[in-house]
Amino acid sequence: MEARMTGRDGGADIGPIGNSPVVILVRPQMAENIGTTARAMANGGLFHLRLVAPRDGWPLERAWRAASGADRILEAATVHETVDDAVADLHHVFATCPRPRHIVKTVLTARGGAAELRQMSSRGLRTGLMFGPERAGLDNEDMARADALIRYPLNPAFMSLNLAQAVMIMAYEWWMAEDATPPRALMTNETHVATKGELDNFMRNLIGQLDECGFLRNQQKRAGMVRNLRHFFTRGEVTEQELRTLHGVVTELARGRKARATGPANS
Repeated sequence: MEARMTGRDGGADIGPIGNSPVVILVRPQMAENIGTTARAMANGGLFHLRLVAPRDGWPLERAWRAASGADRILEAATVHETVDDAVADLHHVFATCPRPRHIVKTVLTARGGAAELRQMSSRGLRTGLMFGPERAGLDNEDMARADALIRYPLNPAFMSLNLAQAVMIMAYEWWMAEDATPPRALMTNETHVATKGELDNFMRNLIGQLDECGFLRNQQKRAGMVRNLRHFFTRGEVTEQELRTLHGVVTELARGRKARATGPANS
């Protein structure tokens, strides 16, 4: 293969991750779509790509230009004359299908399909995901080779996806099926979430200054006002750096008040 076809310095350092599904593109029509498919696969940890009767042959330089560094997926891709040849060594194959007609077969969502693929892969079974040509999708003969169909539950008024988008949805669901990233996290960078002791220290400083300036002079309301302030600072996860900033704010406000009280007009 010519050097210019391998993209930026050979592309990203990616390879197979576990027993992941094979992506099978049936009669793909555009090199750019093959390249962007490889990019989508890399995002979701998929690596194995098989091309069935690509319209313009293979390899195609334009695919590497569109892959954004997913070169190794394209370099490892295999070409097959028929769907039967592409799936011959696999145990289970799922086929994406936007409009299943006259077919009696299990239909899964992308998330459901990814969960089943994970379960199959964990048992050492080889699996595949089959995608049809850009213009018309898989035909009935192609889908007859699949164990189940996958249909994305999208806006019924507009369900149009390009090839890479369709692959990206499945790659994402495959990755997320075993991803342990918490759904919500506080990014604290160089600081940390404040401890109760650090928060209490700040509250003593704040309340002391509020008492001194007279803000809490109404004794009947004082307890409730202090409680409301404490609720405010404990409602979220205040960081130690934020408390240090607030300490500085309170100190400067107190310093300014004292300076005004001892200024020329009051001497």
